Amino acid sequence: MSLDQSAMGTDSTGLTVLDDAECLRLLASVRLGRIAVSDRALPTVLPVYFLLTGRTVLVRVAGAGRLAAATRTAVVAFEADEMGPTGGWSVLGIGRTRSVRPDERAAASGLRKWGTGDQDRFVAIGLELLTGRRLPLPTG
Repeated sequence: MSLDQSAMGTDSTGLTVLDDAECLRLLASVRLGRIAVSDRALPTVLPVYFLLTGRTVLVRVAGAGRLAAATRTAVVAFEADEMGPTGGWSVLGIGRTRSVRPDERAAASGLRKWGTGDQDRFVAIGLELLTGRRLPLPTG
């Protein structure tokens, strides 16, 4: 995206570009997102329930699962979106993963589990890069 397009508030496809504050506000309004990781050297995108605290996404994972292994001190992408009757939005964040700190653990423990298995590990994603777009109502 050129500087001129950013200043106009639209990208090269004509979508409205969201600032960081709006991206964070929208992320805080939903609980289901997707995490993109490298799993055995292949890209993998998995749905996760999440909680946003500041610029940090908290997710709950199975301690011995593939997602837990793929998020040990890794750079990942995180995406959430919503589509309604008048259009929607999509927000993408990129950041490094880390273990949840003790002060975050209480909030993270309230995260909904994905499935019925043991999900005793919590991962934090510090959102270092954040981009978002408003999406028009699909046609057709």
